[in-house]
Amino acid sequence: MTRESSFTLAFSMCLVIFQMTMAPGAPAKELKVLSEQTATGFGHVESVAYDPKNKVLYTSDFGPDLKPADKDAKGKITKVSLDGKILEDGFLPAKGQTLDKPKGIWVSGNRLWVTDIDSVWVFDLKTKKGKKLDLPDVTFANDVTVMADALYVSDNRSDQLVRIEPADFLESKAAPKITVLFREKSINPNGIYPGKDGALLMVGFKGKDDPRGIYSVVPGKEPELLSDKIGMLDGLYAMSNGDLLATDWMTGSLFQWNKAMGVKKLATDFKGPADLCAFPNAKGLMVVVPDLVKGELRFVQLGK
Repeated sequence: MTRESSFTLAFSMCLVIFQMTMAPGAPAKELKVLSEQTATGFGHVESVAYDPKNKVLYTSDFGPDLKPADKDAKGKITKVSLDGKILEDGFLPAKGQTLDKPKGIWVSGNRLWVTDIDSVWVFDLKTKKGKKLDLPDVTFANDVTVMADALYVSDNRSDQLVRIEPADFLESKAAPKITVLFREKSINPNGIYPGKDGALLMVGFKGKDDPRGIYSVVPGKEPELLSDKIGMLDGLYAMSNGDLLATDWMTGSLFQWNKAMGVKKLATDFKGPADLCAFPNAKGLMVVVPDLVKGELRFVQLGK
């Protein structure tokens, strides 16, 4: 057996063990923080996405000014290693392209999608070719995700969710179809993530005196509140066992949630815990949380 094969087998076994401990019905206490590390050197990082194909991270960065609605052409996407080292500062935008305050990122294959105030971009990660789509009536495009060849964008301040078809409109000659799935439901959607059976999961962000919770929406149906009203929620990630990871500005925390246990804080002392990502590794699950206010990435290792 080659060293590469041996490593692959060991890594696969670790993942199987982790998935078994995280299987449906596994006690929530089995998920705990094993270690935390912080990476610095960024501007104001709002979102981070994992690229499984190239084993790197991409961050959306406001640049030097923490003004999320300013069209100042100072935004950028930075390529980062899985241990927090900056590989290419300002990987995007390329020449002739402009980003203002990029927020939610989604990566699939060779494509990267990112929202930017009242629009959404799609980029080719190899050529850096990009295409911008203006979103009518959207005022604060926040998170983005792809599900079943459709692109979903949350608009936090206008309290709406829009769907764009096709998701990959980079080479499309015809204008993509934009559909408003809901508006003014007192959700103020922020983080969104694919759920099961065609459902889209989301968390809401409003204010300290007007907390939001975790929601599910199925096209053609009214949004459903899954949790209590928790706080000012931002990032969202769905685990394989159905448990959710999310961030809360009100408590400055990363937390785990399921219906049986409710909220379990995992990491605290964030100033602005924003749009996280997660990926499996030999120890369990690595969660990367951008602190928008501090301009940092915190790597939170979760495991048994």
